[in-house]
Amino acid sequence: MTSVSETAPAPSPVPPRAARRSLLRTHHGDVFDDPYDWLRVKEDPEVIAHLEAENAYTDARLAHLEPLREALFQEIKGRVQESDLSVPTRRGDWWYYGRTVEGSQYGLQCRAAVASADDWTPPVLDPAVPVPGEQILLDGNVEAEGHEFFAMGAFGVSDDATRLLWSTDFEGDERYTVHARDLQTGETLPDEIPGTSGAFFTPDGAAVIYTTVDESWRPDTLWLHRIGTPVTDDVQLFHEPDERFWLGAGITRSRRYLVIGVGSSITSEEHLVDLDDLTAPPRVVWPRREGVEYSVEHAVVDGRDELLILHNDEALDFELVAVSATAPQGARRTILPHTPGRRLLDVDAFRDTTVVAYRFEGLERIALMDPATGALDELGFDEPLYSAGFGGNPEWAAPFLRLGYGSFVTPSTVYDLELATRTLHLRKRQPVLGGYDPADYGQRRDWAVAPDGTRIPVSLVWKRSFGEPGAEPRAVHLYGYGSYEHSIDPGFSVMRLSALDRGVVFAVAHVRGGGEMGRQWYEDGKLGQKTNSFTDFVACARHLVDAGVTSPDRMVAEGGSAGGLLMGAVANLAPELFRGILASVPFVDALTTILDPSLPLTVIEWDEWGDPLHDPEVYAYMKSYTPYENVRDGVAYPSILAVTSLNDTRVLYVEPAKWVSRLRDAGADDVLLKCEMVAGHGGVSGRYNSWRERAFELAWILDRLGAAGA
Repeated sequence: MTSVSETAPAPSPVPPRAARRSLLRTHHGDVFDDPYDWLRVKEDPEVIAHLEAENAYTDARLAHLEPLREALFQEIKGRVQESDLSVPTRRGDWWYYGRTVEGSQYGLQCRAAVASADDWTPPVLDPAVPVPGEQILLDGNVEAEGHEFFAMGAFGVSDDATRLLWSTDFEGDERYTVHARDLQTGETLPDEIPGTSGAFFTPDGAAVIYTTVDESWRPDTLWLHRIGTPVTDDVQLFHEPDERFWLGAGITRSRRYLVIGVGSSITSEEHLVDLDDLTAPPRVVWPRREGVEYSVEHAVVDGRDELLILHNDEALDFELVAVSATAPQGARRTILPHTPGRRLLDVDAFRDTTVVAYRFEGLERIALMDPATGALDELGFDEPLYSAGFGGNPEWAAPFLRLGYGSFVTPSTVYDLELATRTLHLRKRQPVLGGYDPADYGQRRDWAVAPDGTRIPVSLVWKRSFGEPGAEPRAVHLYGYGSYEHSIDPGFSVMRLSALDRGVVFAVAHVRGGGEMGRQWYEDGKLGQKTNSFTDFVACARHLVDAGVTSPDRMVAEGGSAGGLLMGAVANLAPELFRGILASVPFVDALTTILDPSLPLTVIEWDEWGDPLHDPEVYAYMKSYTPYENVRDGVAYPSILAVTSLNDTRVLYVEPAKWVSRLRDAGADDVLLKCEMVAGHGGVSGRYNSWRERAFELAWILDRLGAAGA
């Protein structure tokens, strides 16, 4: 006889229902009842119990995807060369590089001595062959022992190569504790500095310069700590009282100056301190002026001690000028005049050359520049879509410059540019195991048309064996961000291959609010024009449907952080266009957050979103689009997965928790919340953990796309 328990189907899991507790918020005569704001008190056991119930519900709803998640994890793992080494970078008399070891979550930081003073060709390292004279400076696995979460912040070695500095975070809240070690004896020094946001050695290694944060977690104070002295004796070098401004600092490549920078989203001010007298009063380069941004680079041009300054003073896309390092507020010598549509991004000065990065026609370009004349020698690349940039060049007088390159189909590549011959030397291309061939994949750029007639770029990448996108409707994974002038440039992803190999087309909607098409592109997607970001994304989705690339029942959208705000807004604007929406650490309760200046980063964010606390028009505009307050009852929302972290200090977990509860109130029946209970804004720590986290998300995406069994 068969029992009932053997034949009855398992009961469907029941979604958690957070209690509704009326909380009236009144601003500018508008009253809003927020029944779920009590969820922000994470010390409340009831809040933790609710989040754990959400996790249990998500686990139960997605239990059927466990085999796919495991398969995806194994695919990712199988494509990665787990024991690997980075290309060594020369600093002083040492080659510095990173090492990963199969089975280990975290990397090792290592070094080996150069062969001679003229040795500028990095050694080709084989993971299977011991490196002669290798020194392991720091093992992240040792640092992480006994902790569920581990992230490293600062890492550096003194110029004389005798001392190591590093900082650690074991919570995910981005508050780091600085440590120091004597590399000659291996002794960890008693100096320990908690609560920092950034840190580095003075060139002689005798002191540490570091920043601390205020109650809103804004870096606001710069300190000098002399090794071997109590932290209570540390000297304050600079304090920024204005709550709208962040503080940062660094040392010029020439090792001449400490540069102290303060900046908001739209205004900056930089100060110089001679490194031979760090306690001298900082000298302002240009006094701050609302709306003027600039950055400073020290250079020696024809024997003159100059500062190269990128600025946007009456130059929307920035121009480059030179001023005397001893009289920076004096006469300006224009090197690269403002050219509309050519967004100057960065300038790096070396003894024998100067490098400029700029954005033109949707791609970042890099060029060597004569700082005396402004003549540019742009580096050319064969692919129509790519990313390229200089980085990892600490030496003032190196004959080679390190360059990174990649595209949607070309794995991350490291070149060294030989200055004397302008020759690119390939140092390493990211290995992709399993027989990856870039020729098997295609990439292209389409153009959608926004409601106001603006053409919006859309990048696509696909596997060629499934045919050109548009031949017939395919599954599409559409990604977007669109804030802070941050550009989503072409980049390779091992994890993405699992979707491409199942026939999915990956697409990026380069919406306004990002920086892909220059500074105006950003200006047209912020403050009172923020909704352009949302309507641009919808236009890109409709373009893909109209062009026959996909259909609404075969398209999933994804975005994170400010891109999560984009996802929430799009869900309200055009729910019928998507089969699913993945929102990672989503900024979906934006108005509540931006109204509260006591929360981390709020005042700083007013330059990006507006100040709804004091301006009724900004309040009304934000309320018109913020996702949580615009959830509509009775709407057929697509499947939604919101992913967050309990210790995230940038976008608090309460935002997606409230949003998910409100969506369920509105009748959305396929809404899930996954909250990492030990993690920060970037998710879990450890490479295997992060691969599993992405496998979890990819499995959900593929399931929604109908490609899980492909």
